[in-house]
Amino acid sequence: MRLDRFICKHTEHGHKRSRHLIAGGRVEVDNRVVTDPLCPVTPFSTVRLDDQLLQQQRAYYLMLNKPSGYLSATRDPQHATVLELLPKHLRTELHLAGRLDRATTGLLLLTNDGHWSRRITAPEHRIPKTYRVTTAERIHSDAEERFTQGIWLAREQVMTSAAQLERLTDNQCRLTIYEGRHHQVKRMFAAISNEVIALHRESMGDIQLDPQLPPGEYRSLTAVEQQSIAV
Repeated sequence: MRLDRFICKHTEHGHKRSRHLIAGGRVEVDNRVVTDPLCPVTPFSTVRLDDQLLQQQRAYYLMLNKPSGYLSATRDPQHATVLELLPKHLRTELHLAGRLDRATTGLLLLTNDGHWSRRITAPEHRIPKTYRVTTAERIHSDAEERFTQGIWLAREQVMTSAAQLERLTDNQCRLTIYEGRHHQVKRMFAAISNEVIALHRESMGDIQLDPQLPPGEYRSLTAVEQQSIAV
């Protein structure tokens, strides 16, 4: 939003008066005087008119090492949710940038920045997501080739995008996908007659789960991690 429109919206001043106040050096954005009425104001800009604070909101970018048994939801009447792992003052502010099912563990990102989270979750951005997968049966010898070609998902009647499978052991692999369909990894393995018995997300884009972060704990992203998801 432009600064002049922001002043109009958050005060009783009209458009002409708002521009006059800005030109007179009476408005600060992020602790600096701004005289350009076209200066952009984000939801996380701190804006003051004289001594009046008009907006101040901190942006949060967190990684959580999700343990098994927690729902990726803001609230649920029956099950514990991942937000219950956070301090109470954060629970109403944050939303999930991508989800994991109840049994899946690993990297979960939380934020109050909607533009940033949409960059992660919007299908057209094709943010890679990497999982460590453990299967009930031995992984077929042709699994790498089949996943590269795409797997047919009968429910949606679509072929998945090419995925990269790196075999780790006979029944464990590292899988990178570029979509986020419901239970996609489990359904891809079911389509080749195998069952996923453990699933752990290791990374999203360039953001790797911190190996020093215990299950159930969270930390703020570094500036480099946060900025790796370009808005």
